[in-house]
Amino acid sequence: MDNYSTNKTALIKSWLAKRPRYHVHFTPTSGSWLNQVERWFALLTQRAIKRGAHTSISQLECAIRDYIEAHNQEPKPFIWTKPADDILASIARFAAQTCKIHRIN
Repeated sequence: MDNYSTNKTALIKSWLAKRPRYHVHFTPTSGSWLNQVERWFALLTQRAIKRGAHTSISQLECAIRDYIEAHNQEPKPFIWTKPADDILASIARFAAQTCKIHRIN
């Protein structure tokens, strides 16, 4: 589970306390590697699950396993393609806009 504050409210804690079979694991903050994991699951969803007409859990499991098997035949790592200079320029633009809106010098 991500570290979003809504996941730590009394309501959520109470809900989880009533369901002891659930074990919550919070992901580390600033875990940019998780973006790659999330992207892989997004591809799985797009390519194997979303447009499928699965009428049973076993069909869904087969679709997922087939996708994993096909993906693993020619696996390719996710590569960060945005140069650091572009990221820093984006942050600078955001900071400039924020300062302008709040009239911070």
